[in-house]
Amino acid sequence: MKVLVVGGGGREHALVWKLVQSPNVSRVYCAPGNAGIAQMAECISIGVNDFAALAEFVKKEKIELTVVGPEDPLLGGIVDFFEEQGLKIFGPKKEAALLEGSKTFAKDLMKKYRIPTGAYRSFTEYEAALAYVREQGAPIVIKADGLAAGKGVTVAFTPEEAEQALRSMMVDDVFAGAGSRVVIEEYLAGEEMTLLSFVDGETVIPMVPSQDHKPVFNDDKGPNTGGMGTYSPVPHMDNSIVQEAIRTIVMPTAKAMVAEGRPFRGILYTGLMITDKGPKVIEYNARFGDPETQVILPRLASDLADIFLAAVEGRLAECRVEWKQEAAVCVIMASEGYPGSYPKGREITGLPANTADTLVFHAGTAEEGGRIVTSGGRVLGVTALGDDLREAQRKAYETVGRISFEGAHYRTDIGAKALRQAEKNIK
Repeated sequence: MKVLVVGGGGREHALVWKLVQSPNVSRVYCAPGNAGIAQMAECISIGVNDFAALAEFVKKEKIELTVVGPEDPLLGGIVDFFEEQGLKIFGPKKEAALLEGSKTFAKDLMKKYRIPTGAYRSFTEYEAALAYVREQGAPIVIKADGLAAGKGVTVAFTPEEAEQALRSMMVDDVFAGAGSRVVIEEYLAGEEMTLLSFVDGETVIPMVPSQDHKPVFNDDKGPNTGGMGTYSPVPHMDNSIVQEAIRTIVMPTAKAMVAEGRPFRGILYTGLMITDKGPKVIEYNARFGDPETQVILPRLASDLADIFLAAVEGRLAECRVEWKQEAAVCVIMASEGYPGSYPKGREITGLPANTADTLVFHAGTAEEGGRIVTSGGRVLGVTALGDDLREAQRKAYETVGRISFEGAHYRTDIGAKALRQAEKNIK
């Protein structure tokens, strides 16, 4: 089977890496890919939103399955476009991807079907939103309604921060239209956890949980990013919490989408806050998370291509998905200035070859004259596997220490929350 992966970041590198391991996959293409992906798949210079060119390439090369990585083409309707031409493609249709594309839609769905989440109000008028923020006070959460590359959320701990976030989104339009409508939410206290699931209508197969680190600096300080690192499992979260989230959130969400006449088929990303009243939804995504994918797929023991194909063909219920016991930690190495503006073209040195337990996933890289250089904000996702979280963390940071490029920065505390909690439990 030939497979095309659409996208060019760390998530797509992890997808390609896993798919090439399948005995049922003869060749993998990636559009547009990156310098790391090019080492294991054929990269095609077609943009993720050029549906016609992608479909034409699939037909020409007789590709049997297309897998969509990023959110933009999903919201643009790539799955609808491909299916209309009889092409097999993994991902939700446009009307189902709205779970990620509109936070107002997602919150309204949760309210209608009593899926646990924080209280909220949605606004399209700046003055009305400002009045509501002043009435509610802080802490409070301000979210751009549309897609904002993982950066359209401000957790404001002061009224001034909240008002500045509103101005940025609704007046200054920093997210190019994504903030023309905002959702203002109740602040939820607790610890975050991500739960990804393979979904085909009402059939749900949850993956192992992980924990992302959104703020750019240690101890969750600084502005939000697309994610600075992840780990899996999340050992200080009891399995009963995970099962409660599946029972009260993930399963009801899949059923709600079917009831709404927009069944979800693809990857349902559920961002959770574990509060003292149980798990509540912070956000949905309609695809694999980045960098969660970089720790989840190395722990997957089953054939990913088989799972994707089964979901596309409506056979997901037949799949048995198994997981490795090893822990995984991913540390993101980012460009100077990220999540703000950043330089490109800086040479990366010290890149090791991937091994069974140490993997470097390229997120924002390019090849220039035989050199690997930076081309994005998040440059590399350095992932390691270990018998436990501490060993995986040690291996990941040892590998990070061998890689360098000018201005590189990264958090040094990925996995620390879980390890601190483990030490408390021992005492």
